[in-house]
Amino acid sequence: MNRLGIVLLVLILTLSAACASPPVPTPLLPPTATPAAATATTAGPAAAAPSSAPAFDVEGHRGTRGLRPENTLPAFETALDLGVTTLELDLHWSADDEIVIWHDDGIPAAKCRLDPASTVDAPDPDRAPPASLRIRQLTLAQLRSYRCDRNPDPGRFPDQKPDPTTLAGDDYGLHTLAELFDFVAAYADSPHKSEAQRANARRVFFNIETKRKPNDPTAIGDGFDGVQPGPFEQAIVALVSARGLTGRVIVQSFDFRSLWAVAQLAPTLRLAALTSRPLAPAAVVDLAARGASILSPRSTLVTPALIEQAHAAGLLVIPWTVDDPQAMRRLIEMGVDGLISDRPDWVLAAITD
Repeated sequence: MNRLGIVLLVLILTLSAACASPPVPTPLLPPTATPAAATATTAGPAAAAPSSAPAFDVEGHRGTRGLRPENTLPAFETALDLGVTTLELDLHWSADDEIVIWHDDGIPAAKCRLDPASTVDAPDPDRAPPASLRIRQLTLAQLRSYRCDRNPDPGRFPDQKPDPTTLAGDDYGLHTLAELFDFVAAYADSPHKSEAQRANARRVFFNIETKRKPNDPTAIGDGFDGVQPGPFEQAIVALVSARGLTGRVIVQSFDFRSLWAVAQLAPTLRLAALTSRPLAPAAVVDLAARGASILSPRSTLVTPALIEQAHAAGLLVIPWTVDDPQAMRRLIEMGVDGLISDRPDWVLAAITD
């Protein structure tokens, strides 16, 4: 065989081998992904966790305090039914170191009563002194013995009703943050909810407030030194991380020390600085420099100048707690990035007008 024939034979054999054994393709990954990241799994309601804020953030304050008793599963279910983009809630620390969803330092009779069916020995809000009803002095088992289905201010919340909801029923007890994550995950898979409601539950944010008080360390009572993360922040961050919810959780606080402690543990968690007093422009810039991404002032403090200063510093502006429809529209027109409200149904109506 001449040289040309040999070359042609080699080419034919090479092409035949390539067709018989095609190479295994390399998996396609996003530009910033790694094989490890591509195979990572998440738990709980994080399967569709977004990493960016909604165009306009409608936050249901304490669930939907204007429609259901605050910080309860029926309140959160009602908020999800409405289509809020964020569930806003408060966190305390029980005597046995559980992260409990509740706003007040204690169990007030105006909101709670002993569950008649409970067999746990717990102080009665209708009779016991307030000092014995502090969250930090009660175990989770004791806290579960209360039903918090009372309306503390019917004049302010005339539409608040302790009616049962589809999934939570009339469960107006106190729950842990982990249980809320579980509840939202169950909601996202429930055949009793519409596809739109389920999809929203799979991406809803959680705006969780640490109820530290610089002038009352016993409110949390975990030995926090004001600088290093306390057991309270450590437990919150550990839970959020374990559930794969870092992209869907915002930590907010009036005690900025708590925010900076969280930032030490989880630099990628979004932080919201709550304030009830005016802030100087330099203070707004400092919040952004320390790691905050949201400024949440009392709604009456919001001005066009404040919004401009915050936006220039890279902060979103999401005021609290806005329950008047005219105030909602005024703030929306002013250019805020969201609203925290006891009546998120009214906020949703305002942004669609």
